Amino acid sequence: MTESKRHTINWMDVLWLVFLAGLALLPPVQEIHKQLILLAFGVVQLGEGWLIAHVPRRGPAYLVLLKIALATLLIDHTGELSINSSYWPIYFLPVVTAAEYFGPWATLFWTSLASAAYCSYLSPTLNAALADYEITSESYFMLAIRVLFFFLPAMVVNRYVIESRRQTQRYQELAQTLAETNRRLELAQAEARRSERLAALGQMSAGLAHEIRNPLGVIKGSAEMLTQKLGDSNPLAAELAGYISSETNRLSALVTRFLDFARPLRADLTAQDITVVLDRALNDVAKLSKDVPVRVEKRYEAGLPLVPIDESLCEQAFVNLVQNAYDAMGTNGGVLRLTVRKNTVARHDNNSGGGMIDGVEVRIEDTGPGIPAELREQIFNPFVTTKKTGVGLGLSIVSKIMDGHHATIRIESGDAAGGRTDTGTTFVMFFPAATELNLAGTPAHLVIS
Repeated sequence: MTESKRHTINWMDVLWLVFLAGLALLPPVQEIHKQLILLAFGVVQLGEGWLIAHVPRRGPAYLVLLKIALATLLIDHTGELSINSSYWPIYFLPVVTAAEYFGPWATLFWTSLASAAYCSYLSPTLNAALADYEITSESYFMLAIRVLFFFLPAMVVNRYVIESRRQTQRYQELAQTLAETNRRLELAQAEARRSERLAALGQMSAGLAHEIRNPLGVIKGSAEMLTQKLGDSNPLAAELAGYISSETNRLSALVTRFLDFARPLRADLTAQDITVVLDRALNDVAKLSKDVPVRVEKRYEAGLPLVPIDESLCEQAFVNLVQNAYDAMGTNGGVLRLTVRKNTVARHDNNSGGGMIDGVEVRIEDTGPGIPAELREQIFNPFVTTKKTGVGLGLSIVSKIMDGHHATIRIESGDAAGGRTDTGTTFVMFFPAATELNLAGTPAHLVIS
């Protein structure tokens, strides 16, 4: 059985009512039972949508049975001999209803049931007046023709309904495909705009960084020479010179981060165990943050495939993410969960034609305050940060490194982070598994711009 047809009165219901009103005006007009049965037909027709809406599974069967019963009663009150009633085409109503709601085999069943109801008046038990008549072979032929004509609208209407449903399904599938295509196109356009912005920003950052680095070197050297010359003769001046030197070092580090973000990075990809690089990054951050009470939980799946990565760049990306987790949890500490497992994701490469790709998923979860919802879509853009003293280049560099490895990174926060109910942030990375070429030990050189 198929979906419900309609829930409200439409123009077809109005036509049915006009048709039934026309029958009511035809002889026998004074037959009260006939008029009541036609009225019942109209009520059933108007209530059809309501019944289907409230009883979607059995409603169509109830409708067909009710219309067969009303049709059988109608011909019993519209002729001296019921089987000869001129109203016998009323059986087309339940037949057409069955063709609208059911499949081919069910439609044949309901049409056969309507034919049997009509032929039941050949039984002397149900029709006592039949005993006074002699049924000739010509009459049987006429009856057979009428019964066969019951199946004609059933087949035609059912074929039309089935084709209409198939076309509707095709249109729905096409609409879904177009929606998915539009979504991917929007993502590609957004990524292209982001790449253009990053490229322009990178060129500007590289130029500014080179112009700033030289004066910084002069300032730093001058401050150090001034400190040496002053010695203990002028403690205040020596202290101020020390401030100049330390702030110059901080600016120099900031310029270095700008250059790391702006300049192309050369990556030598070799097939490696991702957990080794992740552990090394974790140890690096732990040594620098000994005073932060962080409990580390590792969940590494056994038998992980090797992934093609640049060891140095990947470690840099992991250090940034782990350090962000430490900073987010602050001096009160928390729990840092590292999960590495095998996974299979849909391929979104435009040149690959879709499909699935195997690889390794890395999840870095913390129990910090999380990232505000309004920043999650922009957190990988330059100069977007949740830190009061942050510059906002760390995650941009991480995203750049991940793109260069043909890997992906996304963020989960709060309740969306692995189904957790506490606050916190989860960075989810996916690295494609190594190909046979990588497994053979041949490094792949890649320039990340």
